[in-house]
Amino acid sequence: MRERRGYNVAPAMGWGLAATAVVGMAASASAGLGRRYPVDATLACMALLTVVTYTAKGDHPYPRFGAANYVTLFRAMTVALVAGLIGESGSARLLWFTIGIVTLVAALDGVDGWLARRSGMESGFGARFDMETDAALILVLSVLVWRHDKAGAWVLMCGLMRYVFVGAGWLLPWLAGPLRSTLRGKTIAVVQYIGLSVALAPIIMPPFSTLVAAVTLAALSWSFAVDVMWLRREADPFSPRHDA
Repeated sequence: MRERRGYNVAPAMGWGLAATAVVGMAASASAGLGRRYPVDATLACMALLTVVTYTAKGDHPYPRFGAANYVTLFRAMTVALVAGLIGESGSARLLWFTIGIVTLVAALDGVDGWLARRSGMESGFGARFDMETDAALILVLSVLVWRHDKAGAWVLMCGLMRYVFVGAGWLLPWLAGPLRSTLRGKTIAVVQYIGLSVALAPIIMPPFSTLVAAVTLAALSWSFAVDVMWLRREADPFSPRHDA
């Protein structure tokens, strides 16, 4: 059964990686991007898809990839194409284009979950794929905000906080417990997309972009604090459990 799962997942991931390379080369030629752009975008896509395939391949129990996962794959490819822009010059036109792409990716967030539920193909793989794609987008956005001098290096914590949280779970096993899906968490994710995109907009300059980024980071920090406290209570058999 595991061999069938690997067969179903790997080819789709390979097609996504190849499509990213092709689109990257076309964008580089038509938009006057640097020669490294297709390489950077392809490497970003490879990194993201490798993480997903390695950590969640065994959680895909269906004989086909599924429409929901193809939507997430498209989102992942788009995130990689945005990541490739990190090394490019920050013209106003390029920043607006980046924000437009981010808006598309954010708009599709939730479509993949809806498709999975509608088709009866919900899986641990799909959930992990969606989560890693969301996390990668927030990381890329935070790097772009810093890279274009809209906020200090501290804004990178918007993108790194989730990875620090995962790393802390290796040292403190109770932090690695499963988290609930909450409206708060989904709302904070949208706040990250909107806040970082607003900070990146060419018409928003410091100190206003810095303020927007700071509020965005504060909201994320609060949400992570709530999750940490909830996990701590869940890990303590003598503590009363409360819904946050």
